[in-house]
Amino acid sequence: MGLRSDMMTYKGYKASIIYDKEDKIFVGEVFGITDSLNFHGRSIDELESSFKDCIDNYLDYCKQIGKEPQKEFSGSFNVRISPIVHEHASEYAVENGISLNQVVSLAIEKFLGIKKKTV
Repeated sequence: MGLRSDMMTYKGYKASIIYDKEDKIFVGEVFGITDSLNFHGRSIDELESSFKDCIDNYLDYCKQIGKEPQKEFSGSFNVRISPIVHEHASEYAVENGISLNQVVSLAIEKFLGIKKKTV
């Protein structure tokens, strides 16, 4: 599965892009981290430059204050599901000798069509 055309990537960070019709600018937001990183530009070139500056400034700022920059997608997130789905997933986990986390991971992988890499 490739990246959608409305996403940008730089130094391992990804951003989603929208067009603000009212202000006539492209607005980007870095996702996958809890720190809020936003940027904008009137052209694609300006947007790309602004995105790179945003990430470079974030990394420089983190270095200056001694903070470890957040990395995208730690692999941990909270999921809210209905009690009946929770019950069935838990039963499946017990019946198959795996954890509930493994059940959720397998279900998401199957839904997204992600094939595990073999070594």
